[in-house]
Amino acid sequence: MSSKQRTQVAIIGAGPSGSVAAALLHQKGIDVVVLEKSLFPRFSIGESLLPACMEVIEKANMLSAVERANFQFKDGAAFHRNGKYTCFNFKDKFTEGAGTTFQVQRANFDKVLADEAVEQGVEIRYQHTLVHIDIAGEHSLLTVNDERGKSYELEADFVLDASGFGRVLPRLLALEEPSCLPTRRAVFTHIVDNIDTSVPGNLDYDRNKILISVHPTNPDVWYWLIPFSNGTCSFGIVAEPAFFADYPEDNIAAIQQLAREEPGLCQLLTKAEYPNSAGEIGGYSANVKTLCSDKFALLGNAGEFLDPVFSSGVTIAMKSSEIATDLLIRQFNGESVDWQKEYADTLMKGVNTFRAYVEGWYSGELQDVIFHENPDLKIKQMICSILAGYAWDTTNPFVAQPERRLRMIAEICRDTKS
Repeated sequence: MSSKQRTQVAIIGAGPSGSVAAALLHQKGIDVVVLEKSLFPRFSIGESLLPACMEVIEKANMLSAVERANFQFKDGAAFHRNGKYTCFNFKDKFTEGAGTTFQVQRANFDKVLADEAVEQGVEIRYQHTLVHIDIAGEHSLLTVNDERGKSYELEADFVLDASGFGRVLPRLLALEEPSCLPTRRAVFTHIVDNIDTSVPGNLDYDRNKILISVHPTNPDVWYWLIPFSNGTCSFGIVAEPAFFADYPEDNIAAIQQLAREEPGLCQLLTKAEYPNSAGEIGGYSANVKTLCSDKFALLGNAGEFLDPVFSSGVTIAMKSSEIATDLLIRQFNGESVDWQKEYADTLMKGVNTFRAYVEGWYSGELQDVIFHENPDLKIKQMICSILAGYAWDTTNPFVAQPERRLRMIAEICRDTKS
């Protein structure tokens, strides 16, 4: 084993949260080493960003690089259920801030961010894998295998886990706990959509919006259709695992059959091509015993992942990077930081808002609100803010009291419907 190396902050993973965190710290003169086990570009899901991401991307001085990449413009979200179509325009929201963002092929997007971090001076070590960590001493000691399988030790004052679904620190430090959300499975692929909006009877399809469709007979089963700028789409279905037992074992065949079952998608995708293999993830919702200590913090999906229905994953990842790096900058400047209160509790305010809406989606409460025929415009703006990622704006009553407010408005929608 080679001699011990040293850095102020070690970051595990060069995805969006890792690259953004590294850039933000490097801007303040803090020494950072990013350990990434893969080579970029590499595939990932979580392809529909939310406008709340844009402020953090700009803060990391990465906005110009993202804009140059010509990703698909996104200005809202559309929903379809049993012939009812509705949409949310992210500019028409309660909270101030960006009202547009992008829909991205993550392989390209993540590489854009990582390359920009390197351009700014950040060191990213690709194909370097953390295999052990000791946090008992004054400094954390990381044992890392490099791209040739050679081990070395890296001492760090602080460790940020941005490993996403890899969940490196929760696994190495035995922090994992079961999620309170039911187990679900997602199957997905990238298609050449060949959508012709001039076809009579097609949905009011808008490539500038993600389309969320509800299965006609199983309201807790839903589809995502995320258009990209090159004429392709990310297309996926989410359901409890038992639901898929009645469908072909071949995931592409299952996706095609499910597309035919939803009338709106059946019409939109009648000429779609399926040239790629299908992916799947199951049991993806996750939780941990703690999000942080005075030695480490878990960013984004490494700490908690809810559900892909509202595309909250990258937003939570970037928000966690922003909060954690602000605190680290203060800490390296000699200030005292209460990581539980200032990081975990602050981050979980937004996470729990998203959680309330995920649970409300599957319980039917949020679906009843979204598909209500005569929505109150002010309430729609408040909900739109959350769908746009502004889940930390406690001046929004639907953030301050998410479960109570959602339950109340769902009851009103149901009463007026009956």
